[in-house]
Amino acid sequence: MHLKPDIGTMNTAMNKLTRQDLMPLERYASERPAFRAQAIAHKKNRHVALSPNISLLFEDRLTVQYQVQEMLRIERIFEADAIQEELDAYNPLIPDGSNLKATLLFEYPDPAIRAERLGQLVGIEHRVYVEVDGFEKSFAFADEDLGRSTEDKTSAVHFMRFEFSEAAIAGLRNGASLRFGIEDPRLPLQAETIGASKLALLSDFA
Repeated sequence: MHLKPDIGTMNTAMNKLTRQDLMPLERYASERPAFRAQAIAHKKNRHVALSPNISLLFEDRLTVQYQVQEMLRIERIFEADAIQEELDAYNPLIPDGSNLKATLLFEYPDPAIRAERLGQLVGIEHRVYVEVDGFEKSFAFADEDLGRSTEDKTSAVHFMRFEFSEAAIAGLRNGASLRFGIEDPRLPLQAETIGASKLALLSDFA
């Protein structure tokens, strides 16, 4: 199930999408196969697996444009005001220059296992962190639009913002390692981002 974010006016980046950046429905219908293939290929280097079932998908202008175009297509939206509502909802997922934005996904194919695991991990989204070598761990800001955990379970989808200091960004550009993880005894995970994936995320910084 797709959950649409609504994170208000948090994003002040100059690279927000506008209606002029979007393809009309008729044009998108003809260009969708190529654009979809481009978006899928682009996402490969922006996907960080913390475990076989838990991952971070780092959003940027292209991934957000794809999401908006798909929503307009699925819901047959063509009115200007309605298009702007979609843009206002999704634009906050575009990085602002000093941060990374990601969708945290818990993907368990078996519904029973998924329900059991989500019930065991209430609040786990607040224990997700980023660590740049030489700097302290920094915990993500999770679900700033609205809480997605209840007293009984966490959600399968969360929206995360990872903030970086100028010094940490400079360290990454100078070769410091970049790790993401979960610091919680229920689910201690960590993954280092290397190669093309690290380069893709570095491109999000101003």
